[in-house]
Amino acid sequence: MSGEVVTPTPAGHRRLRFVAVLVGLLVALVITCTLSITSGQYALSPSGLIGVLLHGVGIDTAWAPTSSTDYGVINSIRMPRLVLGLLVGAALAVSGVLMQAIFGNPLADAGVVGVSSGAALGAAASITFGLATFGMWTTPAFAFLGGLLAVLAVYFISRSGGRTEVVTLLLTGIAINAIAGAGMAFFTFLGTTSTREQIVFWQLGSLNGALWENIRLVAPLVGIGVVAALIVAPTLDLFALGERTARHLGVNVELLRMIVIVTVAILVCAAVAFAGIIGFAGLVVPHLMRMLIGPAHLPLVIASALGGALLIAVADLVARTAVPLADLPIGMITSLVGGPFFLWLLVRTRRRSGGWA
Repeated sequence: MSGEVVTPTPAGHRRLRFVAVLVGLLVALVITCTLSITSGQYALSPSGLIGVLLHGVGIDTAWAPTSSTDYGVINSIRMPRLVLGLLVGAALAVSGVLMQAIFGNPLADAGVVGVSSGAALGAAASITFGLATFGMWTTPAFAFLGGLLAVLAVYFISRSGGRTEVVTLLLTGIAINAIAGAGMAFFTFLGTTSTREQIVFWQLGSLNGALWENIRLVAPLVGIGVVAALIVAPTLDLFALGERTARHLGVNVELLRMIVIVTVAILVCAAVAFAGIIGFAGLVVPHLMRMLIGPAHLPLVIASALGGALLIAVADLVARTAVPLADLPIGMITSLVGGPFFLWLLVRTRRRSGGWA
């Protein structure tokens, strides 16, 4: 009938929500990136930014700044810092999605369970023993090894009877963070003044000093990790039904676990290697996106990557501009947001389960 009203299906509602969230994130990301590049001790105009970007692709306009300082500030300082922040945010958020999926627990996060600390410990070992002189890949490789060992330890210790126990997960994370903290203190004791400053940098988390050379190393790692997450996302939907059900549906559970674990290690390595420990991004963003668009992992990975990039971009903007002539540690800012959120999530999980599982 021509006058019949078509009622949207639940799947249609989810698609509409996903599109709306995606558009909102993209708009917020563009606004934040513009503010991040134009704001700071050396102020720039949005038109000047457009002129510099067009000049970079060979188009000269009336908006192009006449001062070479503008080009230097944008191209050599703020743009590398912003791009590195976007990559780090996407990496941490997607790693959080994967960890929460493979553990079957919304409390799993690279920082909470100690994977970030393990990766930072590997990077600190490389710095202290001067191994970074062998090439740019050395420190990220050690960070990868440290993160991989940490995530393997967390996974196998906290799993029991085919499920992850919340208390064991958190206690394992506390233990690994403590071990990594002791290791970093030991390397700080052994190191020189220069290496000590670098280790403190890992512990605080910062995008200060970002270089295009760092980005050329980080970008492929993040790209590989995000693509791998997108590929396994539909299979993670089956895994969420339970391991036994997933096996009956043809899922190679052990292979899926190893792929996810290695992918998490790659993403965390990419984030930690040049930005240090930035906590709670992988916990807050996936949970918020899940509340907005639902639990399906393919749209969740996409939305979380954008949400993580937005979170770190906003945090870095606050870090640069909140205190005049100072650069706050970005890890401190994300922890100020993520700490209360984590407490709320703990209370919410306990109320839903009727006690600790």
